[in-house]
Amino acid sequence: MDTDGAPVELDVEEPKVPEDAPPSDGGGGGISEKTPEELIAKAIAPVKREFLRPPPIRPCSNSNDTNDAASGTKSAPSSSLLKEKKSKRQLKRERLQEKKSALHLCPEVARNGDASSCRYNEKCRFSHDVEAFKAQKPDDLEGVCPFMSAEVPCPYGLACRFSGTHKDGFSADLNGRKENPEMNGLKKDVQHLLWKNKMRFPKADAQLKLLGLMVKINSKSKTSSDKEEGEKATLNGSSVNDKNGSDVVACDSNNQTDDNPQLPKEEGYTAPTFASDELSRPMKKVKSCADEDYCPEELDNGHIVLEKDLEKSCSQTESGATTECISTETDGSLKSHPREKKLIDFREKLYLAPLTTVGNLPFRRVCKVLGADVTCGEMAMCTNLLQGQASEWALLRRHSSEDLFGVQICGAYPDTVTRTVELIDQECTVDFIDINMGCPIDIVVNKGAGSALLMKPMRMKSIVQATSATVDRPITIKVRTAYFEGKNRIDSLIEDIGQWGANAVTIHGRSRQQRYSKLADWEYIYQCARKAPNALQVLGNGDVFSYLDWNKHKFDCPEVSTCMVARGALVKPWIFTEIKEQRHWDISSGERLSILKDYARFGLEHWGSDAKGVETTRHFLLEWLSYTCRYIPVGLLDVIPQRMNWRPPSYFGRDDLETLMASDSASDWIKISEMLLGKVPDGFTFAPKHKSNSYDRAENG
Repeated sequence: MDTDGAPVELDVEEPKVPEDAPPSDGGGGGISEKTPEELIAKAIAPVKREFLRPPPIRPCSNSNDTNDAASGTKSAPSSSLLKEKKSKRQLKRERLQEKKSALHLCPEVARNGDASSCRYNEKCRFSHDVEAFKAQKPDDLEGVCPFMSAEVPCPYGLACRFSGTHKDGFSADLNGRKENPEMNGLKKDVQHLLWKNKMRFPKADAQLKLLGLMVKINSKSKTSSDKEEGEKATLNGSSVNDKNGSDVVACDSNNQTDDNPQLPKEEGYTAPTFASDELSRPMKKVKSCADEDYCPEELDNGHIVLEKDLEKSCSQTESGATTECISTETDGSLKSHPREKKLIDFREKLYLAPLTTVGNLPFRRVCKVLGADVTCGEMAMCTNLLQGQASEWALLRRHSSEDLFGVQICGAYPDTVTRTVELIDQECTVDFIDINMGCPIDIVVNKGAGSALLMKPMRMKSIVQATSATVDRPITIKVRTAYFEGKNRIDSLIEDIGQWGANAVTIHGRSRQQRYSKLADWEYIYQCARKAPNALQVLGNGDVFSYLDWNKHKFDCPEVSTCMVARGALVKPWIFTEIKEQRHWDISSGERLSILKDYARFGLEHWGSDAKGVETTRHFLLEWLSYTCRYIPVGLLDVIPQRMNWRPPSYFGRDDLETLMASDSASDWIKISEMLLGKVPDGFTFAPKHKSNSYDRAENG
């Protein structure tokens, strides 16, 4: 593995234009015969003729090939790169076999090298056979342990794939380890409270009551014994019990004022129930301040701390009904005005968008090195966070280098979103909280979250009002222009969004139906920015792919505070350097490889330097490479800069590594990963998670 960033000479065969090469409407010799203007008109990148590949010579196609060509799909290569779908039983069997394997060494034994160091001894579910582990462990990878540079003990010890570089005692003692540069981890005691639904959210529930989002539903009288034990709730994480036996349910009191004619009116939001799937599942009862006859004011490690004088102030009427513990004389008596909060000035700051799958912590660290000012974590689902799912909480992790950092959450209803905001405010260190109201993914929209909220402005209002009043951290939202194409509605809401309490709104210049097809409508973003109140910052998002795009949007509409960079950063993360230095960077293949090396090192520090951590890093590296292959070097273009909607023809790079990086074949991405992380395991397969979305798909309307 080369460490000095110089170009690497690869033994790459003369490229044979495979089935995956040029676009069907411009491939072959036709591209070289057209002018750059004609190519641009067809959204084909005008690559210089001397770098174009010759037209492919295809054998007579059979019916299957014809069908593949017509559908736009590619036949799987002989060494199939697609993962075989396995049943849950088969996956469970493989996990059990893996745990019994000598390669699955106990972490405590691996760290200390002593089989007797594990406190569970024979009851431990992992192997304690150090010699068997050493005999089966694969050879170390090239390079040094990523924890060596930080001069901290390696937490993986013998299991580290770089254990040969460990110094004496390097992995044995963790007492002197420096403070972990990553923060926002989920504490075990908090996770247990969430698992058992014993976490309370006094601030959130107080605001839900104050805003009229808590209603009482008459129910049969309960016995005194039932009251003492705490009555079970069957609603989705929203029901709490009143002293007189009435259920108090968090709901959207303004649901039925939705004025969107495209979809039927809501019947009410008293018992939202989510299907049990990977996105969300029915939640158990979450207790609130209405469960007891007191007003909780303080929290201590997730537990309510009561004050006797406040408890006495809550009284009951003669009929036994509970009197509201919250003063409703004026809204201002309970919360500060949004303008009195600590706000964030996004103006002129380079904002890396929250990016699903690829926008992980190592990628954000790479973008910070290359000039990003503001970073935001991947979108996390509120229901999963409230259930204490560790995988979802991992999306909130923050590195110490991220000096201006926010998290993005997504939820369908005011109660779940508001309680999540209070939980994050209490347990995490963040500078702002962004609420996603524009995600176009079907599984999110079908649950009433993401873009589905664009058709329910009163629910949007309830969510923003409740969350901004619950915490002092700035609340921002991200939206699209509309749900259906041609029916934009954000311009009619922009004046109200600031009054609801949002600090900033990011507008993605596409509708939900449009997904990521066609160019973003920046004229509409400008229109919304000019109508926005002065207290509300408007950020634009869509197709920012060069410093010229950035300059144009800032010049055309000074009211736009800044531009969010999303896919442009996935394809070329050095776009932040280009914007700050106001130049087109003709980056070499060796410089690009150095960036990938930094990502691999950051990934090993984040996911681990053991076998599992290496393969996790490889997986996310391959996901990222599925985007970077779309980049066309500046020196190869007849017209610069590259536009987001240009499709690259099949071309050669200026060296073998640049040619390899331009390939859209997963087998070539794997070759690049092997340069950084060693050979892939036997039977390794990979298929990118992201898929292109058609504009005219039936489910998009």
